Amino acid sequence: MAYSVPESLARTATRGERLVFQTLKDCLPDDYIVYYEPMIHGKRPDLVVIGPDLGVLVLEVKDYRTSTLVKINQETWYLYTSTGEMATVISPLKQAREYAFHLAKALGKDKNLLRFDGPYQGKLKFRYGFGTVFTRMTQKEFIQGNFYHVIDEQFVLTREQIDQEDADFSQQLLMEKIFAMFPVAQWNSEPLTSDDIASIRYHLFPEVRIGATLGEPVYYQDQLLLSLHDIKTMDLHQENLGKSLGDRHRLIRGVAGSGKTIVLVSRVKQLAKEHPDWSILVLCFGITLSARLDQMIHAACVLPEENLGSNNGKESQAQITVSNFHHWLTSHLRTPIERLAELLEKIERKEAIIPTYDAVLIDEGQDFEPEWLKLITRVLNPSTQSLLLVEDRAQNIFRRKTSFAQDIGLDFRGRSRVLSINYRNTRQILDLAWDFYRSLSDLQEKVVEGSMEGVEIISPQASRRQGHVPILRRFAVYEEEVHFVAKAIEKLHQQYKVPFSQMVILYRVKGTSQFPSYVEPIQSVFKKRGIPYYWVTESPQTKRNFRMQEESIKICTLDSAKGLDFQAVFIVNVDSMPFYLEKNQDRETALLYIGMTRALDWLFLTYTGQSIFTDFLDQYREKIDKKKNDQQQTS
Repeated sequence: MAYSVPESLARTATRGERLVFQTLKDCLPDDYIVYYEPMIHGKRPDLVVIGPDLGVLVLEVKDYRTSTLVKINQETWYLYTSTGEMATVISPLKQAREYAFHLAKALGKDKNLLRFDGPYQGKLKFRYGFGTVFTRMTQKEFIQGNFYHVIDEQFVLTREQIDQEDADFSQQLLMEKIFAMFPVAQWNSEPLTSDDIASIRYHLFPEVRIGATLGEPVYYQDQLLLSLHDIKTMDLHQENLGKSLGDRHRLIRGVAGSGKTIVLVSRVKQLAKEHPDWSILVLCFGITLSARLDQMIHAACVLPEENLGSNNGKESQAQITVSNFHHWLTSHLRTPIERLAELLEKIERKEAIIPTYDAVLIDEGQDFEPEWLKLITRVLNPSTQSLLLVEDRAQNIFRRKTSFAQDIGLDFRGRSRVLSINYRNTRQILDLAWDFYRSLSDLQEKVVEGSMEGVEIISPQASRRQGHVPILRRFAVYEEEVHFVAKAIEKLHQQYKVPFSQMVILYRVKGTSQFPSYVEPIQSVFKKRGIPYYWVTESPQTKRNFRMQEESIKICTLDSAKGLDFQAVFIVNVDSMPFYLEKNQDRETALLYIGMTRALDWLFLTYTGQSIFTDFLDQYREKIDKKKNDQQQTS
């Protein structure tokens, strides 16, 4: 079954479009993508199909009957409308061909999608084609009507060739017909790689872009071509969700690493593009995450200029405010958190002047108090009601308890979606993190599978990536931990080419009465070894100045790591958890779970003392070692 965007069609789709869409979805291979009415640089073809061995195919779908058509030629068709009036339309094949050429022109600006040798140099390295589908006309009717003299049979699918319930339908014939809808000169093509498909989606659908590195444009055959590297796009499931959110208030619940923040940033970008006059507010709890969100949204909302020779861009004109809640409350509403209840009372009495936002988007919404959310609903434009709340109850370190309907008057029934697939972590990292959470959290009885209303904590589906087994290491003294971490960082940077900017050291507390500082030994060793570092959580100002791309090892508390991810994560001094001053062990469990799930590829946990958490890690390491020994003996 092919992947479709969207997952299902809106009511506005015609019966014929539904038929074709479902057949392609059911009958095409799993690695194909079927897009319905995608907006491609101002054009909207009915269907676009992308397949590794196929290339890119544009299809126009028509529900015409033979009795509908009055006169046709290769350019123009004359027909009766549903009201019985005469109409003149462009030939469906010409329309599909123009869409395909428009699409090819857009993709031909990327040098990575072109051939630079052989007889087809300068051309796209994959095929693009076009065709038509007539859902109410059979092949026999086409022959009797002499229509094949106007529109070549190669580019036509008729009713029995697209309707799975027709006695003459054949999946094999359907595939043969689709593969024939390409100009002969393009048959000698290369299969599309996953990077090629990512590039195609990046260029055709700007709303799925997450990031890319733009190199110096290249001149080739009097053309100026883009040189893009490290292209990142939304996963297809995330793209589906982003495009099907709809308007007014929405709730997204997702597991760690499921791309909740990516969907939120994409939503901001979409709203800014569709409503350039809107005032948009983006809030989260942590200062560090707000700095990261600001950078991501700025990058997403810079629109590429038509002049490819410029590395500059023009930003969306929408007014976008990104902040953590406390800073927004004091700077924009001139109210300290202690006087929030008083402000709400004044608003109810219509005695307060407050700003109005056309859209509000909240990341890590599980950290928001009911009063905070109530205030946010008051600053939201009542005519738009565009509120997006993104949360993961497993990361609720503050144990907020919010009933949306009772506390803030928002009913999310039928307006919530669940992201249960973890894309960030490898299977090995996710297995450790989730086993730890399930074993030590008192909330494990609230963990449920699936996408039900009222879900408290969502069980993540297995990660699709394999990787390195997490390193769990006990040491005699803390100084040994620090030296081990420094050596591991140097190895990752030199041997595996992991940038310093993609590594982080997480800690629970700066120090205790027994050990004044856990950060100073790290700083001392790093200075001696020449390892660049940035202490993110040294002060509120260093949090606000945090820049992910800065080429340095980040040093950060577990609390402030929410919403961030790195290729390599080092969690030191794990034996300080659960922290002795924290009465709620669940909060500590959630914190360590958050820390583990920040890691994309490598996860290191080091400790010296004893605690319930280190006991779990010791047992987990023994289990891993036993499994490894058993595998060696059997092999």
